[in-house]
Amino acid sequence: MSKNIIGHLQEDGRRSYASIGKAVGLSEAAVRQRVQKLLDSKVIQIVAVTDPLQLGFPRNAMIGVRCTGDMIKTADEIAKLAAVDYCVVTAGKFDVLAEVVCENDEDLLDIIHTIRAIKSVRETETFMYLSLRKQIYNWGTP
Repeated sequence: MSKNIIGHLQEDGRRSYASIGKAVGLSEAAVRQRVQKLLDSKVIQIVAVTDPLQLGFPRNAMIGVRCTGDMIKTADEIAKLAAVDYCVVTAGKFDVLAEVVCENDEDLLDIIHTIRAIKSVRETETFMYLSLRKQIYNWGTP
């Protein structure tokens, strides 16, 4: 039942609990209670998803990082940077992947230099985004 509720919120995060309840066969109060439990347990967040291009951030890239030191500490340091909106420790060619959102090429160059200046960073490779073809937020729901 919770997955059905999540699915409705993914379609429209502002949808009323009464409307969701009608669709899934629960009362408004029951839906409100389930949503609150999902929020409290951090299964879901209800946020406004923005389009960086529409907000004046047309230069987006993924930066692959190879480390000489502790990957977790390096990723935590990179994650603190304002331009970084996504940062993960990985297995494979790169130890860390960081997605950055920048206003222009100069800002992208600055963030690359900042990441390269981190003591445990051995090497970086930047993958500039040219055309977004797919982005979804409905994992694990019908």
